[in-house]
Amino acid sequence: MKTINLFKSAFLAMFFLGSTLAFAQSEKTVTVGGAPMYPSKNIVENAVNSKDHTTLVAAVQAAGLVETLQTPGPFTVFAPDNAAFEKLPAGTVESLVKPENKATLTSILTYHVVAGKMGSKEIAAAIKKGNGKATLTTVQGGKLTAWMKGKDLYISDENGNQSKVTIADVYQSNGVIHSIDTVVLPKSE
Repeated sequence: MKTINLFKSAFLAMFFLGSTLAFAQSEKTVTVGGAPMYPSKNIVENAVNSKDHTTLVAAVQAAGLVETLQTPGPFTVFAPDNAAFEKLPAGTVESLVKPENKATLTSILTYHVVAGKMGSKEIAAAIKKGNGKATLTTVQGGKLTAWMKGKDLYISDENGNQSKVTIADVYQSNGVIHSIDTVVLPKSE
């Protein structure tokens, strides 16, 4: 009898493990920074696996925004990659992650986030409706302008800086990420 129960337990464990792996493998993932991004995981759970977004993840942690980006949202995140942060003047990132600069860092990071889930198709439709440009209000309260150059999607900040979307439509359980090549900055006060 114990042998039968042991076989039942082993079978059930293999069944559930196989079902879990099959589900994970059946999800349509996008590879970002060498790691698959799973639509069933939230923004933070996916972002921590991207080797191209380690600076962004460290900044989100320093700003105390991890819990916020794990909530149901939904959020549209324009996520600067490591190369985007490297374009900033030397010492900028190191300065921003200091505790005394948390408010400034939070303002910059939330300027990269728009409430709601806007994939590239929704952004393109807004651009078409706006005769070539769409204004997006960020969680920080500032504005980003979305526009197309050929088939490429760009965003511009309020200072005129432009950033190209390099990887679009990375869907998460609580929103969508668009990887960008330049950090956008809110208007200085």
